[in-house]
Amino acid sequence: MNYRKISDDILNDWFVFREDTVLAYTDKEDRKHTIEFDEISELILKNIPKQNRKYVQKQLNALDDNLMDYIGYWQEKYYRNGFCDGIELIVGCLDK
Repeated sequence: MNYRKISDDILNDWFVFREDTVLAYTDKEDRKHTIEFDEISELILKNIPKQNRKYVQKQLNALDDNLMDYIGYWQEKYYRNGFCDGIELIVGCLDK
């Protein structure tokens, strides 16, 4: 099995577990670097004409969904490859 390929496997289960547990506990520094998408969206919507709000809200929701998909994909790819690199280093040391 190629664990570098992003798929529904044991590594994906581990990423979901980490996201739901460890990453759910943020500290003060982590909270300073959050994306305040809802607040930004509200500010944008307050400053556009009423006739355009429905369209702009739809586009902001699409942007939010796209951004979250992008972040999730790259985080998994980054951590998955780092994990695979670590395993390959360990196996390489054991083979010698």
